[in-house]
Amino acid sequence: MLRSLRVLLHKEFLQIGRDKVILRMLFILPMIQLLVLANAATFEVRTANLWVVDQDHTPMARTLADRYSASGRFVVVGTSAIARPADDALLNGRADAVLVIPPDFADDVQRTRHGVVQLILNAVNGAQAGLIQSYASAITSRFAASLGGGHAPAPARRVMEVRARSLYNPSLDYKRFMVPGILVQLITVVGTLMTALNIVREKEAGTLDQLNVTPIRPAVFIAAKLLPLWVIGVIEFVMGMVIARLVFHVPVVGSPLVILAGLSLFLLAALGLGLWVSTMVDTQQQAVFVTFSVLMIYLLMSGLFTPVRSMPGWAQMVAQANPLMHFIVVVRAVMLKGAGFADVWRQLIALAVIGATLLSLAVKQYHKRSA
Repeated sequence: MLRSLRVLLHKEFLQIGRDKVILRMLFILPMIQLLVLANAATFEVRTANLWVVDQDHTPMARTLADRYSASGRFVVVGTSAIARPADDALLNGRADAVLVIPPDFADDVQRTRHGVVQLILNAVNGAQAGLIQSYASAITSRFAASLGGGHAPAPARRVMEVRARSLYNPSLDYKRFMVPGILVQLITVVGTLMTALNIVREKEAGTLDQLNVTPIRPAVFIAAKLLPLWVIGVIEFVMGMVIARLVFHVPVVGSPLVILAGLSLFLLAALGLGLWVSTMVDTQQQAVFVTFSVLMIYLLMSGLFTPVRSMPGWAQMVAQANPLMHFIVVVRAVMLKGAGFADVWRQLIALAVIGATLLSLAVKQYHKRSA
């Protein structure tokens, strides 16, 4: 049995090594994707296009508009005295927000110490609109506080003061949040898809039927198919962590052993899913279609982009069966917070249960198809 496994493993590694396209897909392409997606997949709004509707035409109104452009968060793409050009700019995407300074704005501030401006947001992307609104509110508040000589009311005596401190990511760098998740996503796609294609390729070539009539046990054949991809997944993840540390300066505060334990269990689940897909399809085209259909649900319900706790209750329950979600929690907790086994044991147990379930279902289905 061990000799058969050793021979099959040797054959698998030789087959993978001879296919230059596969090698590029397994090692070079995921690293390029990590470098690109870590900079592109972000909810940060560095700059927003602003249209200013100035109906006041006073130095105070111009100063307020200048504060927006000087903040670095807004780029004034146009000004007008009426709302129609601003509406057109919002409609065609030239502007993300419109600042409306009403008539008599300066007079109201000087006379009543109270002025009102309107901020109109393009809220198609709600997260982006919320960030732009917070930036605008901060700029307007600082402008109001800077008005002196009776232009603004004296600040009220503070009864309570809140001082915020950002833990785990003091610089609020979004890449530190996204890079670990993107890295997990890449090894999921490669591990699951390559497992499905590897076995389906044997079906299309007719070698799978030949192997089924040999004395080789199905468990040995499956192990020989999965172990090389498991090793490649570990190597890929380590390479990705090196890039995350050197290029994006993402720290590894906790023990790498905790990540390695989670990675080992997660790869069992990812490879088990690929094996399960391979037992249900007959061609590589079908394998690609089914795998990406399943992975799309995996990704959107993993917490990679949006928190799982913000989903409906039923979706949160379904997400508990998603190994991607549990491993992303483990990687982010260990890399950014310094979590140990005592902090992520629930996720590790969930990964073990999901991996064992998927592998069992896949092996059982494989036995049925090969019988």
